[in-house]
Order: sequence, then structure tokens, then C-alpha cells
Amino acid sequence: MLAILDYKAGNQTSVLRALQHLAIPSTITADPAVLAAAEGIIFPGVGSAGQAMGVLQEQGLDACLRQAVAKGQPVLGICLGCQILLASSEEGPTRTLGIVPGACRKFPDGLVQEDGSRAPVPHMGWNNVRCEKDNPLFAGIDRDAQFYFVHSYYVDPAPELAIGFTEYGGMRFCSFYGRPGLWATQFHPEKSGRAGLAILKNYYAYCKEAGHAL
Repeated sequence: MLAILDYKAGNQTSVLRALQHLAIPSTITADPAVLAAAEGIIFPGVGSAGQAMGVLQEQGLDACLRQAVAKGQPVLGICLGCQILLASSEEGPTRTLGIVPGACRKFPDGLVQEDGSRAPVPHMGWNNVRCEKDNPLFAGIDRDAQFYFVHSYYVDPAPELAIGFTEYGGMRFCSFYGRPGLWATQFHPEKSGRAGLAILKNYYAYCKEAGHAL
């Protein structure tokens, strides 16, 4: 079973519906015991870094995430979850979880699209993710697949953890980072059609294999 972390940051229901479509057993929970027993955790979210961190700390869920990563339990961060796994965010600014070295940064002013028009922020809509390292989550996914983004900040993890990159407004930013068992996507796989569903399916397959290996 996959546990979808419930910390009042929205988007959990969309992830649950995508997993149900794939017939993947899953639940939305803030129960530490359920989180600890799950084959893997999905850490989604939309909203502000400061508010999210406040809820995580108040409910002790920050400690649950750190414990999960420490014991090798698979974790997948999505959007806001992707951002606050890092050490800090320029939104606020806010000191975030620090599970992954790096920072979340605000898109600079003056981004320009290919036609010369201003590139709006938030970056909203469909875009490519170019993976520069092999990874199990993108197994079998077409290189030209598009994924759905909604964000005003971008992640800047430690360089050795950056896996996938996206171009927007004349700049290139990391949109997928991690290491075996701990990944994070700036885009929303649960809203990205077949390619996004394939990522969730691949993640669950990894969780099953990791569980057998323990």
C-alpha cells in the first residue's frame, strides 16, 4: 500500500484518484503508524512553503518523513512536496525540511518566451522533462512526453541529485531530482495523463521490489 501524506496542503485527493485508476492500494493519512507501515509514501501538496511547514511541524509529520528516509522507505515528493524536501525556500523565506541538500528559488523577472512575449509566472501548463540520468521512474516513458506544471518557484538541489530538466522562459531548471528510493517531481504526475500515470506505476513497482529486498 502507498500512503499519501495528509498535511492539509491540498492535492491529496487527485493523487488518490490517479492511484485508484491504476488499481494501486493507497490511502490518505496523517497517522504515523500507517505511514511507517506503508510500502512507500507520496508527499504531494500545493500552496505556500511556510504554511505547509507549520502544519508538518505541528503534527510531527516532519519527523515521520525524516524517519522514513533514514530507514530507506521510498518517498516521492510532488510539487510543494518536491520543494520543501530541500533545506530552504525563498518563499517567505522559509526554512524547510532539509532532507535533501538544496534550495527552492523564485523565478527571476524578465522571463521571455520564444515569440518574444513575456513568460508568465506561475509557470502553468504542459512541458517536457529531459532526464540526463537513468532512473526507474521514467522507464518506458517517451522522451517527448509532456507533463503538467503549476509553480512560481523552482528547485535547485545538489547537482549530483538533479536528474531531469525543463526549459521555460529562456531558462533551464531542475524539474526532477533524487536518488534510489527518494525522488521528487516539480510537475504533477497525477495530472499528466498517461506519462504521469506511468511514473506513479513505476514508483509503486519500485516500492514493491524495495519491500521484498528488506
